[in-house]
Amino acid sequence: MSGIQSCFKRYEKKYLLTQAQYEAMLAGMADCMLPDEHPRYSISNVYYDTPDYALIRASLEKPVYKEKLRLRSYGVPGSRDTVFVELKKKYDGVVYKRRITMEMRDAALYLYGARKGDGSQISREIDYFLRLYQPERKVFIAYDREAYAAADGGELRITFDTALRARSNDVDLRLGDHGAPLLPDGVYLMEVKIPGTAPLWLARLMAENQIFSTSFSKYGAYYKQYVLGGKSAVIQKEVLLSA
Repeated sequence: MSGIQSCFKRYEKKYLLTQAQYEAMLAGMADCMLPDEHPRYSISNVYYDTPDYALIRASLEKPVYKEKLRLRSYGVPGSRDTVFVELKKKYDGVVYKRRITMEMRDAALYLYGARKGDGSQISREIDYFLRLYQPERKVFIAYDREAYAAADGGELRITFDTALRARSNDVDLRLGDHGAPLLPDGVYLMEVKIPGTAPLWLARLMAENQIFSTSFSKYGAYYKQYVLGGKSAVIQKEVLLSA
């Protein structure tokens, strides 16, 4: 992707929508939002945590400050493709995301502790996180995204994620984007990303369609369903291929 951004600071509000609410959103925002430069794509992530899931357990308690580390790609990468090592922090409702880019093979070695980062300030912050928590790969989560940007060139972005899926085996971005479901069919996860207050038209549109913000974490949903809930997120590729 062109114009790679390494730092983000913004509010991110999440909403779980029905099919009817999703269609109402698309119709209602048509004059104010346009399809993004990359309107449809798949996102794959590997989340890192301590052996006993200390980071996600702390996050689910809704503290004022929380942080997580993930490795992200757009689509399924090869070993020489670019991926993102991301440190995501949230303080008092504001999301701060800082990331560095690497080839997939180098990122895997870096997060394993077998090579150094790029020496940047962001890399040093990630280095500190790695030393502090000594995290390991815990879960793969992928989803399909539909993205919209403000028609007036502002910073408002609205995305819709579907087919959220996870697996706890083959936790490597290079091994496909298959997984067990995190949300029922027909449910959309909408995210509103904005540096400040939402515009009046958007607030009215959501109120008219009874769309209310919710606390939803993709990694948290995996943890509650497949760790606390005792389900299996181990997906056998042989079964998928024969289905």
